Amino acid sequence: MIAWDVVRARGHPLVKALHRSTFEITTESHLTARGDCIIGVGADKSARTLAPSFRSLASRDDARVVIALRSGGVSEIVRAWGSSLLTFEDPKSIVVRRSSYVDSRTVAVRSDKAAADISRELVSNLRRGAPLLAILVACRGCSDDEAIASTLRLLERLSKILGAAEGVT
Repeated sequence: MIAWDVVRARGHPLVKALHRSTFEITTESHLTARGDCIIGVGADKSARTLAPSFRSLASRDDARVVIALRSGGVSEIVRAWGSSLLTFEDPKSIVVRRSSYVDSRTVAVRSDKAAADISRELVSNLRRGAPLLAILVACRGCSDDEAIASTLRLLERLSKILGAAEGVT
């Protein structure tokens, strides 16, 4: 079983991506120098507004979650897990965590990457204000390789569709 959603945001000159335990995408249009976990602003979705099918599947302890990030032609894959503790209540943010800590913004836990681990080339594109495409995939009953392959197929298809319409590459 697989469920997914797409979040579109953009970078900002103050993107640092230095946080060692989380990364965040926010619907807020501004960013302060203190926001060292934020990689995208002006997002079109938050934890609360992600697709119900994704929220339902990611709310299981045995769900694999894969997040594909793309900006300026550079892609990054993040592996994480779902949790029965996820509430998806936050109206402004999406947070992925290395730890198992959960709050209303958390959409995945036990990730293999935080903001500090994201490709510096991708971060550089975000600092220039480039569009950010984030594809969140929840998968139950599939291997890590299957979840990643599904995410990469979605990333390629959606990048072509959205890239033609909005200049996302």
